[in-house]
Amino acid sequence: MSGFVGVLVSDPWLQSQFTQVELRSLKSKFVSTRTQSGRVTVGDLPPIFAKLRAFTEMFNEDGIEAMLGEAGFNMEEELDFESFLKAYINLQSRATKKTGGKKLKSSVSFLKAATTTFHHNINESEKASYVSHINSYLAEDLFLKKYLPLDATTNDLFDLVKDGVLLCKLINVAVPGTIDERAINTKGTLNPWERNENHTLCLNSAKAIGCTVVNIGTQDLVEARPHLVLGLISQIIKIQLLADLNLKKTPQLVELVDDSKEVEELLGLGPEKVLLKWMNFHLKKAGYSKQVTNFSSDVKDGEAYAYLLNALAPEHSSPASLDTKDPTERANMVLVQAEKLDCKGYLTSKDIVEGSPNLNLAFVAQIFQHRNGLSADTSKMSFAEMMTDDAQTSREERCFRLWINSLGTATYVNNVFEDIRNGWVLLEVLDKVSPGSVNWKLASKPPIKMPFRKVENCNQVIHIGKDLCFSLVNVAGNDIVQGNKKLILAYLWQLMRFTMLQLLKNLRSHSSHSQGKEITDADILKWANNKVKKAGRTSQMESFKDKNLSNGIFFLELLSAVEPRVVNWSVVTKGETDEDKKLNATYIISVARKLGCSIFLLPEDIIEVNQKMILTLTASIMYWSLQQQGYSESSAAEDSDVPDASPPPSVDGEKEEVLVGEVSNWTVDDAVSDATESTHVEEKDPYMK
Repeated sequence: MSGFVGVLVSDPWLQSQFTQVELRSLKSKFVSTRTQSGRVTVGDLPPIFAKLRAFTEMFNEDGIEAMLGEAGFNMEEELDFESFLKAYINLQSRATKKTGGKKLKSSVSFLKAATTTFHHNINESEKASYVSHINSYLAEDLFLKKYLPLDATTNDLFDLVKDGVLLCKLINVAVPGTIDERAINTKGTLNPWERNENHTLCLNSAKAIGCTVVNIGTQDLVEARPHLVLGLISQIIKIQLLADLNLKKTPQLVELVDDSKEVEELLGLGPEKVLLKWMNFHLKKAGYSKQVTNFSSDVKDGEAYAYLLNALAPEHSSPASLDTKDPTERANMVLVQAEKLDCKGYLTSKDIVEGSPNLNLAFVAQIFQHRNGLSADTSKMSFAEMMTDDAQTSREERCFRLWINSLGTATYVNNVFEDIRNGWVLLEVLDKVSPGSVNWKLASKPPIKMPFRKVENCNQVIHIGKDLCFSLVNVAGNDIVQGNKKLILAYLWQLMRFTMLQLLKNLRSHSSHSQGKEITDADILKWANNKVKKAGRTSQMESFKDKNLSNGIFFLELLSAVEPRVVNWSVVTKGETDEDKKLNATYIISVARKLGCSIFLLPEDIIEVNQKMILTLTASIMYWSLQQQGYSESSAAEDSDVPDASPPPSVDGEKEEVLVGEVSNWTVDDAVSDATESTHVEEKDPYMK
């Protein structure tokens, strides 16, 4: 079970220079090189480091080799992992000097400089607010109530975080039903495996509700690093407080706009910006002359709060809050008014005056939850109804949105259909999953005023997609600009599928020394069936649209086959009724995340046998299993579980057929042909079956 253990370095100082995410990434590259070459030397470093984000935009292989030479490295010297890390730090330090002190992009924003000790200041006021939130919302939890209430003046919070249960429970408060609590290890004393399983479940579930966790690994939570723990808790609570700030949950928000075009713009706004729009809507009606653009400097004097509360709750209004000149006095009056609306616990008058952005945002969100001041029956409600999608489209949009955000791209996506129409986000994703594929000189960065620039971006997106063998018959960049939902979903599915197959191909190559051989959907299907059969189970999967999969038994047997102790069979149902199927599906998702699979599907996707999501789930389990073989470095003996890879694609036009494979025709070709609604046989791709 080495996959559950953090990467440990014997030198404490060296360990402190990296987060667990960075260590795992660098360890993976080190092991991969050693597997292929038998050893790692200094001469192997230039091609490795040149592909890392920290160096790729500034230095090529020759530049890195020159810096290694300047540092006095012997290119033939063999390196162990710790020497590999030291070389990385040395090189980064030299690279920073060569760029005149310009900060290099790191794979993770918390990477420390090689020659400094990095200290993270803990905001005690925020900590106290989060502790208060936890005490309030989890006070009646059967497992946690014996540990609550926590004392904000001590390390109670960080001590309780270490076993992983608290954060899992908090995620379920933020988005109910995200984690099946049957999958949480909750016995009195947890062993290291069980504790790390909880943290793995927590991090994968946090990604699945929209948290950005690229900076955090399980070992960081085991050690309860305060700045990382508070950062994650802050995101979880923020998601909870802002959950209703969208048209689906609160259709009355349509009152903030004047026409259907503005409704589309509202759909593309993140919840934080929607909250600002809502606040300014009421402030304008109340006669407040300024525009609030943030939850820090613009609210420090408390005047905006006074106007807002006087407008929303005139029965509790206090003219004195507008007359006083002292910001602290006004802030105290505002909090008294807010308490009458049951809005309390997130900030103090000091937090208002000092402009604490997180706590002020939480305060305004709480006001919105208790009294949004919007009309219940507005004539504009039809706008919101026009913008609603069918259930499957909404689920797929959610899945792709969360997947994109999990990649750590610079742009955060709030609504796929709105946010990718300028092409920039898709170019960022393509650059992540296929490094070097994007010509940034031809790309235009938002804000983009000229429409043709958006089309240029999207044309490049389509061009790269064709280079990656996506099926894009009758698809043009303008289709993305126009927001064609079916085509956007079809493109994103192929992009996500390509990423999965590349990850599997790379792992397969590392474990079996077989280069250039594609892994297809048929390989994934065969692998899954072989795994279950070898474990002595009888269920099999005919295809990724096999209706028998709806009861969940096959996936539970597959999960048990790759890690026997991860499934508690005493809580599994027969899957005969709809309720039992949902119980199994919910459990499957949580067990897979607990194992280490980063997945974004919902129980409904399993129950309804959504072929795309079923393939995603199976491929994620396969990827985790192959990773364990690589970590154990005994993959040669275990590689028999991996089916023979498909032959490498030919160069005479057959590569799309090989890549897509007979099993996956529905996943790529049908999705696109449905999207384009083309009825002309002669216009169909010649390699579509």
